[in-house]
Amino acid sequence: MSELFCITGNDGMASLIEPWCAMLSARRPEQQFQLSLAGSSTAIMALAADACLLAPMSRAPWAQELAAFRNVKGYQPTGIQIGWCGHGPRAGAKTPPAIWLHRDNPLAGLSMAQLAAVFSSGSPQGDITCWSQLGLGGAWLHRRIHLYGLRDDGKYASAFRRAHLGNRQFPRHYEPLPDRRAVLEAVAADPFSLGAVGWFNAAALGDAVRVLPLGHHEGDYHLPTARAVQAGDYPLGSAVMLWFDLPPGSVPEPRLAEFLQLALSDAGQQVVAAQSASPEGYLPLNQPMLLAQRQRLERLINGETQG
Repeated sequence: MSELFCITGNDGMASLIEPWCAMLSARRPEQQFQLSLAGSSTAIMALAADACLLAPMSRAPWAQELAAFRNVKGYQPTGIQIGWCGHGPRAGAKTPPAIWLHRDNPLAGLSMAQLAAVFSSGSPQGDITCWSQLGLGGAWLHRRIHLYGLRDDGKYASAFRRAHLGNRQFPRHYEPLPDRRAVLEAVAADPFSLGAVGWFNAAALGDAVRVLPLGHHEGDYHLPTARAVQAGDYPLGSAVMLWFDLPPGSVPEPRLAEFLQLALSDAGQQVVAAQSASPEGYLPLNQPMLLAQRQRLERLINGETQG
């Protein structure tokens, strides 16, 4: 009888993990799976404790999670991207991480360099603190940019700061609020503001706020539509990852390699595509990204690299 294959991590990903397990069980009826899908916050910790073989996540691991894993193992966990999570805004579904602004604010978009200059202190190109620096006139000409977001407590705001703000601190006028709804309500009441939050269903706020288009380069801005997220054009798109423990110099054990290969196969990616209209809004990888992940996985299986 095969050893139990334990999977711990994101709860929303059950709609992906369960069909993949069923497909593998059809191939190998002796293989038994144990799923403990209670949230992404359980994934890396379970992996560090050797409580699972695979840890699915729909967000990037937080710094303290990676530090805890490294403290136990002496190296970092390894991950394979199998898709994207979230697109919108869509009725009845959470919008992926975004910058929000008041519906009356005319700002067309921001590049990630501009965003970093707005939301951090000490930007190399100089901090952006006033709307006039972004080309806005009229009522915004002489107004300061008001910033709202979540508390810098090691979770979303901290991860956002490290990933997109060069790990610089938020400026002194950044106002941390207790939850995502409070941030969006503050933006809805303040046309001179920007708000940074992770997943949020803004339908309850009506059309008082809107998502700000973002781009990797100035002038090339994108909303988190399915097409932009899948193409990697939306800079805050959330990768769906399968994390696992791969000590330096080792290769994935065969049953783990088979699971990862299935997730990246055409049949596995069809499972992801079938969930595109679900509340989670999972999206399969486009062909160039899929090929890159398949090649990376094969290198890992062949022991060529862990990069």
